[in-house]
Amino acid sequence: QVQLVESGGGLVQPGGSLRLSCSASGSIFGIIAMGWYRQPPGKQRELVARIFNDGSTYYADSVKGRFTISRDNAKNTVHLQMNSLKPEDTAVYYCNGLKSSAGWYDYWGQGTQITVSS
Repeated sequence: QVQLVESGGGLVQPGGSLRLSCSASGSIFGIIAMGWYRQPPGKQRELVARIFNDGSTYYADSVKGRFTISRDNAKNTVHLQMNSLKPEDTAVYYCNGLKSSAGWYDYWGQGTQITVSS
Protein backbone atom coordinates (compact mmCIF):
# COMPACT_ATOMS: atom_id res chain seq x y z
CA GLN A 1 0.00 0.00 0.00
CA VAL A 2 0.92 3.65 -0.48
CA GLN A 3 0.14 6.34 2.07
CA LEU A 4 -0.01 10.01 1.07
CA VAL A 5 -0.04 12.67 3.78
CA GLU A 6 -0.82 16.28 2.92
CA SER A 7 -0.01 19.49 4.76
CA GLY A 8 -0.18 23.23 4.15
CA GLY A 9 -3.87 24.00 3.68
CA GLY A 10 -5.64 26.97 5.18
CA LEU A 11 -7.27 30.36 4.69
CA VAL A 12 -5.62 33.05 2.55
CA GLN A 13 -6.65 36.40 1.06
CA PRO A 14 -6.95 36.89 -2.71
CA GLY A 15 -3.52 37.51 -4.22
CA GLY A 16 -1.80 35.62 -1.43
CA SER A 17 0.27 32.44 -1.49
CA LEU A 18 0.22 29.00 0.06
CA ARG A 19 2.44 25.94 -0.24
CA LEU A 20 1.09 22.41 -0.16
CA SER A 21 3.25 19.39 0.57
CA CYS A 22 2.58 15.70 0.07
CA SER A 23 4.78 12.93 1.47
CA ALA A 24 4.57 9.35 0.24
CA SER A 25 5.37 6.25 2.28
CA GLY A 26 4.80 2.51 2.15
CA SER A 27 5.18 0.57 -1.08
CA ILE A 28 6.24 3.57 -3.14
CA PHE A 29 8.23 1.62 -5.72
CA GLY A 30 6.44 1.88 -9.06
CA ILE A 31 5.02 5.38 -8.56
CA ILE A 32 5.47 7.22 -11.85
CA ALA A 33 3.79 10.54 -11.07
CA MET A 34 2.46 12.61 -8.19
CA GLY A 35 0.32 15.70 -8.09
CA TRP A 36 -2.88 17.34 -6.90
CA TYR A 37 -6.54 17.25 -7.78
CA ARG A 38 -9.05 19.70 -6.34
CA GLN A 39 -12.80 19.71 -5.83
CA PRO A 40 -14.47 23.13 -5.51
CA PRO A 41 -17.82 23.33 -3.69
CA GLY A 42 -20.56 21.86 -5.86
CA LYS A 43 -18.19 20.90 -8.69
CA GLN A 44 -16.39 17.83 -10.04
CA ARG A 45 -12.88 16.89 -8.97
CA GLU A 46 -10.26 18.14 -11.45
CA LEU A 47 -6.55 17.61 -12.03
CA VAL A 48 -4.55 20.70 -11.04
CA ALA A 49 -0.89 19.75 -11.51
CA ARG A 50 1.23 16.64 -11.89
CA ILE A 51 4.95 15.89 -12.01
CA PHE A 52 6.39 12.72 -13.51
CA ASN A 53 9.52 10.86 -12.50
CA ASP A 54 11.45 12.34 -15.44
CA GLY A 55 10.65 15.85 -14.18
CA SER A 56 8.05 16.73 -16.79
CA THR A 57 5.00 18.59 -15.52
CA TYR A 58 1.36 19.22 -16.33
CA TYR A 59 -0.76 22.18 -15.24
CA ALA A 60 -4.42 22.89 -15.70
CA ASP A 61 -5.01 26.01 -17.80
CA SER A 62 -6.66 27.72 -14.84
CA VAL A 63 -3.44 27.64 -12.77
CA LYS A 64 -0.69 28.05 -15.38
CA GLY A 65 1.69 30.85 -14.46
CA ARG A 66 0.47 30.90 -10.84
CA PHE A 67 1.14 27.41 -9.47
CA THR A 68 4.45 25.54 -9.52
CA ILE A 69 4.88 21.85 -8.73
CA SER A 70 8.23 20.48 -7.56
CA ARG A 71 9.62 17.36 -5.95
CA ASP A 72 12.21 16.19 -3.45
CA ASN A 73 13.03 12.64 -4.45
CA ALA A 74 15.18 11.96 -1.39
CA LYS A 75 12.20 12.71 0.88
CA ASN A 76 9.52 11.23 -1.41
CA THR A 77 7.76 14.58 -1.18
CA VAL A 78 6.02 16.80 -3.72
CA HIS A 79 5.25 20.49 -3.22
CA LEU A 80 2.72 22.80 -4.85
CA GLN A 81 3.55 26.50 -4.58
CA MET A 82 0.33 28.45 -5.10
CA ASN A 83 0.73 32.17 -5.88
CA SER A 84 -1.72 34.90 -6.87
CA LEU A 85 -4.56 32.91 -5.38
CA LYS A 86 -8.11 33.65 -6.50
CA PRO A 87 -11.47 32.93 -4.84
CA GLU A 88 -12.14 30.34 -7.54
CA ASP A 89 -9.13 28.38 -6.25
CA THR A 90 -11.18 27.57 -3.13
CA ALA A 91 -11.49 23.79 -2.95
CA VAL A 92 -10.48 20.65 -1.15
CA TYR A 93 -7.09 19.66 -2.57
CA TYR A 94 -6.17 15.97 -2.78
CA CYS A 95 -2.67 14.64 -3.26
CA ASN A 96 -2.56 11.93 -5.91
CA GLY A 97 -0.03 9.24 -6.72
CA LEU A 98 -0.11 7.21 -9.93
CA LYS A 99 1.42 3.75 -9.69
CA SER A 100 2.14 1.08 -12.28
CA SER A 101 2.08 -2.42 -10.77
CA ALA A 102 0.66 -5.05 -13.13
CA GLY A 103 -1.89 -2.37 -13.90
CA TRP A 104 -2.55 1.29 -13.06
CA TYR A 105 -3.53 2.46 -9.57
CA ASP A 106 -4.36 5.83 -8.05
CA TYR A 107 -3.60 6.63 -4.41
CA TRP A 108 -5.07 9.60 -2.56
CA GLY A 109 -4.19 11.85 0.32
CA GLN A 110 -6.70 12.78 3.00
CA GLY A 111 -7.59 16.12 1.41
CA THR A 112 -6.88 19.61 2.71
CA GLN A 113 -9.13 22.69 2.54
CA ILE A 114 -7.89 25.79 0.72
CA THR A 115 -10.12 28.84 1.17
CA VAL A 116 -9.33 32.08 -0.69
CA SER A 117 -11.45 34.92 0.68
CA SER A 118 -11.14 38.51 1.82
